[in-house]
Amino acid sequence: MVALTTPICNFGWKPPEFNLPGVDGKNYTLSDIKGEKGTLVMFICNHCPYVKSVIHRIVEDVNVLNEEGIGTIAIMSNDVNDPKYGHEDSFDNMKLFSANHNFSFPYVYDESQQTGRDYDAVCTPDFFGFNSNNELQYRGRLEESKMEIIPNARKELLDAMKLIAETGKGPVDQIPSIGCSIKWKE
Repeated sequence: MVALTTPICNFGWKPPEFNLPGVDGKNYTLSDIKGEKGTLVMFICNHCPYVKSVIHRIVEDVNVLNEEGIGTIAIMSNDVNDPKYGHEDSFDNMKLFSANHNFSFPYVYDESQQTGRDYDAVCTPDFFGFNSNNELQYRGRLEESKMEIIPNARKELLDAMKLIAETGKGPVDQIPSIGCSIKWKE
């Protein structure tokens, strides 16, 4: 397992459009999931211990953000032919992972990995928080917890996205997310 951290936020960066198949049988574009007050695009996968350790908190936070007018999507860009992790990250297992964790947001598969590359996604989880004008305002972590849950950890992503919903601007100080490297096809 290679742990990587995300780069600092490139404030104002505009996200590229995508059209990806979801585990629910529908295709989703950025426009489809854009929220009235902002959008959260996150790169996750099924096998990553970092994701597994906080997925329940991600789901809880996304449910709150939905009420705040933030649209959310989760993208899985890993190579499903990777001999070590491919089976666990398969599309069928994405369906199970989504159902087992009660996702209230689309979970889509980036088979070509083009969307992951277009976003310069680095690790899982990797969070991209956009304001209502589709300008990047957050590229930080979920919270202080990593693979060990820290009770009452400050919910950095939740707080940042609420701030974006209220003001259109993200926090200046952001701590990078850490997680497993995306498994590229190369």
